[in-house]
Amino acid sequence: MSMKETSKTNAKASTNPKAEGKAKAKAKAKPPATSANEGPVPASIVWFEIPAEDLARAQKFYRQLFGWKINAFPGAVEDYYHIDTGGDDASPDGGMMPKMHPAHTITNYILVPSVDKGAAKVVKLGGTICKERTAVPQMGWFVICNDTEGNTFALWEKDESAT
Repeated sequence: MSMKETSKTNAKASTNPKAEGKAKAKAKAKPPATSANEGPVPASIVWFEIPAEDLARAQKFYRQLFGWKINAFPGAVEDYYHIDTGGDDASPDGGMMPKMHPAHTITNYILVPSVDKGAAKVVKLGGTICKERTAVPQMGWFVICNDTEGNTFALWEKDESAT
């Protein structure tokens, strides 16, 4: 398709009242969460953790599979590693740690405006809190949760004043 044809197609699409109505309805349906400090906060996955029985074996696997860089996380607890996925800033990095129990699975960290409000909502909706609000100094706060189906996930609140 030529640039001229593309422009005509785009012009038609933008003047289509039915398409505009759907777009407006979609925009009204789900307003973004907001943070007083940073504006809109999408409920995006911002970090993940991979538990491993054998850290060296797991590191080798993920390095060879995806080309990830995995190194000790400075200032973190012992045996905690940063996973640099190599993507742009929108691509989440992660951590690797020893497996805490046999059912310990990959945990995704989801950005929220407030872990306290998020945790209260988890409980209200039938989920449970596995680990209460915990600071990652100069980075933020997290809460580990289980949903109604027993799946583990974490809430993450960005806060550089966390101690």
